[in-house]
Amino acid sequence: MMAHRRARYRDAVFVPLSVLEFRDRAATFFGDKVGVIDGDEQYTYRAFAERTHRLAGALVELGVEPGDRVSFITFNTHHLLEAYYGVIEAGAVLNPINIRLAPHEIEYILGHAASRVVFFHREFAPLVEAIAPRLDPRPVFVQLDGESDEAGEAGQAGQVGPLADHEYETLLAGSAPDARQLDIDENALAELFYTSGTTGLPKGVAMTHRELYLHSLAAQIGLGFTEDDIVLHVVPLFHVNGWGTPHFLTMVGGRHVMLRRFDPTALMSLVERHRVTRLLAVPTIFNAVLNSRERPRFDLSSLRQLIIGGSPASPDLVRALEAEIGVQAIVGYGLTETSPIITLAQPRRVLTDSEPEERRQERQAMTGWAIPGVRIRVVDGDGRDVRPDAEQIGEIVVRGNTVMDGYYLDPEATDVAIRDGWFHTGDMATIDDAGYILIKDRSKDVIISAGENISSVEIEVALAAHPAVLECAVVAAPDDKRGEVPVAIVVRKPDSEVSANDLRAFCRTRLAAHKVPRDIQFREALPKGGTGKILK
Repeated sequence: MMAHRRARYRDAVFVPLSVLEFRDRAATFFGDKVGVIDGDEQYTYRAFAERTHRLAGALVELGVEPGDRVSFITFNTHHLLEAYYGVIEAGAVLNPINIRLAPHEIEYILGHAASRVVFFHREFAPLVEAIAPRLDPRPVFVQLDGESDEAGEAGQAGQVGPLADHEYETLLAGSAPDARQLDIDENALAELFYTSGTTGLPKGVAMTHRELYLHSLAAQIGLGFTEDDIVLHVVPLFHVNGWGTPHFLTMVGGRHVMLRRFDPTALMSLVERHRVTRLLAVPTIFNAVLNSRERPRFDLSSLRQLIIGGSPASPDLVRALEAEIGVQAIVGYGLTETSPIITLAQPRRVLTDSEPEERRQERQAMTGWAIPGVRIRVVDGDGRDVRPDAEQIGEIVVRGNTVMDGYYLDPEATDVAIRDGWFHTGDMATIDDAGYILIKDRSKDVIISAGENISSVEIEVALAAHPAVLECAVVAAPDDKRGEVPVAIVVRKPDSEVSANDLRAFCRTRLAAHKVPRDIQFREALPKGGTGKILK
């Protein structure tokens, strides 16, 4: 009897999960509100939704079939934000490409994904023109912006280079919204993000409608965004859907502000101009803002929260952000393979009411505790839980509805990463009795010196506490006697002087002797990836 009732009422009680619901909700309840700002371009949520419908229609007219991959090579632009909805409305799979990757890696991604359509910003035309002849079959190419005229002014819609088959605005203007009304399979692939390829060729992380939808709900519960939030997209949208903000910020009717290229002055100017309330970024970006000579010129009082992710942060960074900018700073953690957010270091009143302020800031600099819907363990080499004493180190493993379906067309790599019902992150960490996790290192970055495991992150945190250090990275160097020893590469703050001996002496006050870097070298800058994360 119950089975019969479930069958009769299935359409009412079972609605497939899809982030398209968030766009439709924003258009319905916040239609007249400016939802997207990109330079001088502004779109209400109603106009934004209309553009995504037209994009879906245009893709269908170009011959895109359900399941086809559609790639974007661009900055943080309104075009890519529109693709987060228009592409999957057409039944296709969105594939934003990391523009910081090497040309051969981008070529590999386009070929591996068998991209049906490639959208690109005109600045990347030389890159695309070099790759295009080697792609078989040839994708349809769409240029996102018109060519510049001889004076360098932006051209009109329709003016494109020789490679492009279409221009974006012309394509949208000539298309009708997709009228097919596809049935959504919540377990179908919706987005495809390729990892940075630090351990070989990039791997495609396959994300379903269901995973993205449930991640949005869980992240929203953890962060508590509202319609009053204005978020500056500092995190690239090609990096794990901008840490989820294209979805959960749209869901609540908040405002998206695009930052095409990171520059501390440009960031602070947009915060002041648009009264931005929240920023999500890696530690190096917040560090650059803190140490910018231009900071006193800008009014950053609209900020309510800073969310630090991408790599471990130090308590000193959290303290400095709270003291100098006057806003709460917390750490979050996740991976491409987990949609991404799985922990947040939000303070818990049950703890903070009985702890000193300094301890609260230390906790907010930790990797954090699991958001709803995610189960996390820290396990030893035999798969047993480590002691919750903040001392014993193990690997973070995760399970939940936001873990990827697998690596695209790579079952072997999937089997390595997902074992015994758990996704193995490769991140080494401790856990305390309150459930707070603290990453110590990536497993591949642990320095093994005379049989001792040394955390490069622990040394980096110690060095970063020195007032003359802007940023640093610690790596392993070969040693005849000890196997490996830690070596630090340091960037000094502007107008600061500090020697290697000074920094080693400083480290000795904070680290065991065998953890003090054998050598400290100075650089003007450190190499960074697409999110601003330091590339060791």
